Amino acid sequence: MVQGADTFQKRTKRVIRRHRKMGENGTRTKLNRNGLLTIEPRRRAPRFPLRGFVILFLVAILYKAVMLAWLGDASYLDRLNELNNGTIAEQAGAWVLQIDPVTRAIADFVQPLIAGL
Repeated sequence: MVQGADTFQKRTKRVIRRHRKMGENGTRTKLNRNGLLTIEPRRRAPRFPLRGFVILFLVAILYKAVMLAWLGDASYLDRLNELNNGTIAEQAGAWVLQIDPVTRAIADFVQPLIAGL
């Protein structure tokens, strides 16, 4: 009899958890193959796409480093000065593309690889 009580407790916990999710996230209606409408809790989407922003940030750093290694310091800085003298959007781009220690380190690592091309 104890085994039956354990399965009953598991089922009731599952029902309570599902009911709580329905209250927190809302519900959606789904039509099964046999024509029965069932109500399910909505899946909660992540609030902030942190992974996407981290990937975008790393790609931007890599882009800056490759451009610095490809163009060289003098040419890269000349292009940044041109951007600094432009519109507000170009000045913002120049600020983002300025050389920082991480970009410099990656550019120094990538430059021998690019020189072989």
